[in-house]
Amino acid sequence: MLDRRSLLAGAAAVGVASFARAGRAADAPAIVGVSGPITGPMAQYGAQWKASFDLALEQSKAAGGPAVDYVFEDSQADPRQSVAIAQKFVNDDRIFIEIGDFSSTASMAASPIYQRAKLVQFGMTNSHPDFTKGGDYMWSSSISQAEEQPNLADYAVNALGLKKLAVLHLNTDWGTTAKNLFVKAAQDKGADVVATEAFLPGEHDFRSTLVRIRDANPTGLVLEAYYADAAVIARQVRELGLKQPIAAVGSVYSPKLLELGGDAVNGMFTQSNFFPDDPRPEVQAFVKAFQAKYGRAPDGFNATAYDTMNLVIALVKQFSATREGIHEGLAKIKDVPSVVYGSMTFDPTTRRVAGAKFERLTVKDDKFVLWDGTKPNLG
Repeated sequence: MLDRRSLLAGAAAVGVASFARAGRAADAPAIVGVSGPITGPMAQYGAQWKASFDLALEQSKAAGGPAVDYVFEDSQADPRQSVAIAQKFVNDDRIFIEIGDFSSTASMAASPIYQRAKLVQFGMTNSHPDFTKGGDYMWSSSISQAEEQPNLADYAVNALGLKKLAVLHLNTDWGTTAKNLFVKAAQDKGADVVATEAFLPGEHDFRSTLVRIRDANPTGLVLEAYYADAAVIARQVRELGLKQPIAAVGSVYSPKLLELGGDAVNGMFTQSNFFPDDPRPEVQAFVKAFQAKYGRAPDGFNATAYDTMNLVIALVKQFSATREGIHEGLAKIKDVPSVVYGSMTFDPTTRRVAGAKFERLTVKDDKFVLWDGTKPNLG
């Protein structure tokens, strides 16, 4: 696969600017531009994307599919970097669609650039409800937080019986929006939200926040966070002797949560729109191929990236590897096979997919398992 190093090497040889203006050679692969984290605290997500992109492209090539490749630029999920990458991508005529960025905050900062250039920005992990409102070139297969948070509230309040909640959330547009949607949904279900606390990306010391949480005396904690922050919070929750069950948004569902959180994340509850034990044939075929290539089971972010690259391949087959073809094709394409949805068809008004199924998970014995219906001990 092409990556940043190979792109820079090519620039030294022929000059990226002149190559971009000249457009794609007839026998060259169509190039997808990817903006996402390869380094920094969210690097694991970029690694998960790349693994599934490579698998999907390898399978397509073996089946005689169209010549497609990608250039992955490292944004560290930082809005300043995503904007710079967007300016680079829109000026490269080879790039016919952009995927990313990882966070809604980073993606939405770059959206005006893609919209003006009429280059589709496909936010496969962009769950902020406003992401696709940035223009008709913003499309997403991600579950909107407007859909996920009520499901999380139902899990926490009705299924787990947590009626008195404290919410810790990332202090970004995504985190604040997720918190607000969760709080409203939880209150509508009869829960009492006794505390909400914001934290900054990369924050390491949550002890003063957790003291305030302890004093509010909730029966459960809810995390609107990514895996790295969630692992640190869980460790410090247990170090302070807090025993409350922890429920978390699906963005924590990653092997890195288990690695970083250790024993502290055992018993954590979360949800995902993908789980490798799902018996659907398309899921099991993907899991088998992924395990054969990488020696481990895929998670939700692997599944999302796999679906996305297969969607791109289907668009190229049915329409064209052009910016205009992709924009028109997304509104017309129907029933694209998907390990997350079963099949994907986009609503041309919302520019999203509907119909994902949420699996309720918990961490038991250092691994994610399907929740068996057992409610936590609330003391």
